[in-house]
Amino acid sequence: MASPALAAGDVGQQLGDWLDFRQAIALHGILNPESPPLADSPRPRATVKPEALRLHVNKVRTALEQSITQGATAGSGLARIDMPPSVLDEPVDPKRAFEPWRRFIASHQRQMETIVRTLRAQVRSQLAQGTPAQRQLATLDTAFENILVEREARLLYTVSQMLEKRFAQALKQHLKPAADPVAQASESPGPLPWLTALNQDVRSALLAELDTRLQPTLGLLEAFTPESTSSL
Repeated sequence: MASPALAAGDVGQQLGDWLDFRQAIALHGILNPESPPLADSPRPRATVKPEALRLHVNKVRTALEQSITQGATAGSGLARIDMPPSVLDEPVDPKRAFEPWRRFIASHQRQMETIVRTLRAQVRSQLAQGTPAQRQLATLDTAFENILVEREARLLYTVSQMLEKRFAQALKQHLKPAADPVAQASESPGPLPWLTALNQDVRSALLAELDTRLQPTLGLLEAFTPESTSSL
């Protein structure tokens, strides 16, 4: 849907360009505490084993993937969001024809945002009960989430916009033969091949978005690895 972006500049520098001075000061305070916590701090350790957290994350991920590809199953706790059929309502209004797909994408994005943010907070709360380094990481993750949430929403919204452009181009080609009665009569009824392909592209884009949204949570899970492997 879009050309891959070329790597340009340092990631840290790019991140700095996104922050205002208040956010930068807050991050500096987290990364450079005046009085670091003692290594033998008496705070309780995580009450949930890392293995259990991973199983929970995988279960949630599988449920969201199934919701996107097949529709949420009964008992999953997820709202069922059905893909629009690969047909067009007649008469076709080019300005409103994409609306069912826009609603489908937006509904899945809202569902992912709510569930993945909750999942991230659950993992983070367990990490906050661990070692001083883990607690600092949990605090840093909270700050980054608050700072980047609006930018993330703006960028992910463009997924729908790019898919709509592709839909509009395909619809324009589809409507061209409509003026020719012979070509129109030769069209077979049933699902439109280009809409079937679009539906698959929509699912693929949403699955890629799910992977992107889950990256911070998976990163927090990795922070448990040294402790969990040493205790086995």
